[in-house]
Amino acid sequence: MSRHNLARPGLVLIALALGSLAASASSFTFLAAPEIELNRVYSLNRATGEVGACQYGLKENTIGVTLCYSQGEGAGPQPTSEYELVASRHEREGGVFRVDLRTGAMSICYVLNDLVVCTPPAK
Repeated sequence: MSRHNLARPGLVLIALALGSLAASASSFTFLAAPEIELNRVYSLNRATGEVGACQYGLKENTIGVTLCYSQGEGAGPQPTSEYELVASRHEREGGVFRVDLRTGAMSICYVLNDLVVCTPPAK
């Protein structure tokens, strides 16, 4: 066996490892709420549809804090699919749309009483 044939399994393992890193790097997407007076950013697990949200908060005698909201009704895992976040163009809208790219179903997700909640999916 030549040196080139011995090196191929190692190259294949490196390629697989890099591929899985690239796949995991794209498993989340982030989108700012369209409301112009709100500093909230939503996160989405693209495979499971789980939605989260965080924003900057003031805290006396500090540089501030990152406030993240727990998942409430509808914001947890959905059927495995391919999800994306879409913002409306409404400058006073604090929520975002969670879109299932395979089925076309949409939910509206927003912060309610310190929880991220999402409406049931509909078409």
